[in-house]
Amino acid sequence: MAQRILHLLEAPAAKPQLVRWFVEAWAPWFGPGGQGDAEADLAACADRDRLPLCLLALDGEDKPLGTAALKQESLGSELGYGPWLAALLVAPEHRGRGIGRALIEAIVAEARRLGHQALYTSSGLPPGRLWPRGWRPVGESQSLRGDITVYRLDL
Repeated sequence: MAQRILHLLEAPAAKPQLVRWFVEAWAPWFGPGGQGDAEADLAACADRDRLPLCLLALDGEDKPLGTAALKQESLGSELGYGPWLAALLVAPEHRGRGIGRALIEAIVAEARRLGHQALYTSSGLPPGRLWPRGWRPVGESQSLRGDITVYRLDL
């Protein structure tokens, strides 16, 4: 599948779809009664040269496939780490095609471009095949869904 990755600010028409995905994927936070505001989070990520920023994977017809963000804070920030690879999400029908890995690599490249020495992420899932080599666990935390592991990648 042909795909390209660009900054969200280059594809603002994708925001409504991303808001729907965020509410579906992270309902305890972004859903009814949750503390989050998906629309505001995405609006805050409309930058290219400072955090937070958001990347978007699009297909050949400019339909969203997935997204990821580079943020100063995320789940696990209370441990004192940052910046963060956050909001990694690939539409269920497009999973298993390398889109998540491409988004991770693009966020890593953005973090390097902006001069960061390390990047962190947190997940309730084991590293498995999604996380490229080099990510190592550095701590544990909690989310609304339960235990999470915090990972670090030295850049």
